[in-house]
Amino acid sequence: MASSNKRKTTMAKLNRERGLAERRLEKQAKKAARKRAATEDAGRPEGSQPVGEPAAEELGDIAET
Repeated sequence: MASSNKRKTTMAKLNRERGLAERRLEKQAKKAARKRAATEDAGRPEGSQPVGEPAAEELGDIAET
């Protein structure tokens, strides 16, 4: 008869656990992306701009027009 007292995991708890797991995965993905970006920036000569990103001076000229 001990089996009738078995506790069951509720759907609310399962949903909370699933949400937590998803947030952890998103956090890992963001961390990996930041790490990749840092290694890419380290390989580029100092003062060079990534492709497609205008220099700060160019942005100021665009804003004035």
